[in-house]
Amino acid sequence: MPLPQLKVRTYPDPCLRRKSQKVKAVGPGERLLIQSMITAMYAHKGVGLAAPQVGINQQIFVADIGQGPMAVINPQVVEQHGSTVLEEGCLSIPGVTVKIKRPKKILVKYMDEENTIVQREFSDLMARVFLHESDHLFGKLIVDYVGLRQKKEVQKHLKMLEDIQKNPQESSSQNISNSKKASEKNANA
Repeated sequence: MPLPQLKVRTYPDPCLRRKSQKVKAVGPGERLLIQSMITAMYAHKGVGLAAPQVGINQQIFVADIGQGPMAVINPQVVEQHGSTVLEEGCLSIPGVTVKIKRPKKILVKYMDEENTIVQREFSDLMARVFLHESDHLFGKLIVDYVGLRQKKEVQKHLKMLEDIQKNPQESSSQNISNSKKASEKNANA
């Protein structure tokens, strides 16, 4: 059976702000969703993708930081240690990057696609991806971490994304192109 093609939702789609429901058990439908999400994540050159980003209100995300894809269901952070600040982007907010302080190392608990409860430790990039994707499951976006210095610029970009969503046939590609240039300029500053 061919995998359904999933559309990555972008700001201000309301599904990005909804709290996701826990998954009782992973069955054939959830496994098909997970495979479709992995395909969509790779197609968009992402390292993670959460179910709300494709319009599904379930606590599921997929990730691959170069060690093979993994599925995470009903994630919980048990412990966190240290901290580090890095710039993050998001497939659902194209052209925006935000410096975010997150724990350097985390101990987590989640269910895998075989309904097995897993407890694992992640650090560095995988810890960051885990936390970023978990945020999506609770309606939190990278723009919620914006500091005062960057707030005005990000608000301008979000307004542009709202306008594009309202009038998709107008020169949205031009607006995103201009926004990416501005974002790249600020990221390198």
